[in-house]
Amino acid sequence: MGLLRDMVEQLLIKGLSLGAIYAMIAIGFCLLWQTSRLVNFAEGEFVTIPAFLMVLFYSVLAVPYPLAILIAIILAAALLGFVMKKTLVDALIARGNVPFVVTTIALGFFVRDFLTVFATPEALNFPSMIRQTPLQYAGATFSSLDLWNILMALNFFIRKTKPGKALQSVAQNREAAAIMGIDPQRMILLAFTINAVLAAFSAALAAPIYMVKYDMGNELGLKAFYAAIIGGFNQVRGALLGGLLIGLIETFTAAYISTQYKSGFVLLVLIGVILFRPQGLLGTKEQ
Repeated sequence: MGLLRDMVEQLLIKGLSLGAIYAMIAIGFCLLWQTSRLVNFAEGEFVTIPAFLMVLFYSVLAVPYPLAILIAIILAAALLGFVMKKTLVDALIARGNVPFVVTTIALGFFVRDFLTVFATPEALNFPSMIRQTPLQYAGATFSSLDLWNILMALNFFIRKTKPGKALQSVAQNREAAAIMGIDPQRMILLAFTINAVLAAFSAALAAPIYMVKYDMGNELGLKAFYAAIIGGFNQVRGALLGGLLIGLIETFTAAYISTQYKSGFVLLVLIGVILFRPQGLLGTKEQ
């Protein structure tokens, strides 16, 4: 009985750790949708690019580890936030969501092909932020990387994202926010920048687990998209809940049923939410 409890505790921690990474990326989906009504299907590549930058600076250019991560986050914010907003978004936002979706899908293919040709198709190692020393808690053994993922991701989302809270006025009613003197375009730029920073930070957490490779963003971006739908595309806390749920479903399915079916069970939950609560578990209905 005690062994079963310990195993469940370990799986719970593993699932929350994985879900926290999904949630971090899913929050980016929600921020962009709330402020600009756009869906970025290159979100997975927003994780892949900073991951390769971290490897470039740390492993190739021998930049100190913390500085390599910081530089990658700054470059991601500039390239995937500011530059993308001033080019693709400004050019396409008036045409609606569909042209932007098609463009970001094409952008994702371009990034993967570019990294395959000009970087490497091989998986690259990247060290975790802290030593993965096994820890003991209530009979469960888990690595410090698991604990780091949970503490940093959840604390960053819930307690440290003051700019995210400032975006809620535009998210709730863009026209009313403009009347109150808030610049919606500036808020959209802020949303894209925050999204890029979140993606870069999640890359630092995911890289030691998934390995750095040209297609690492495929699964991460897709699961984060599921998380945003399950939790509610118009609620940041919904994305957090959705990400954690997917992490737990995948972990327990892989442990007690089969790793081959973990994605299938996630899709079943996704379909159930779409059928019975299309606005998401914590989402609100929109016209």
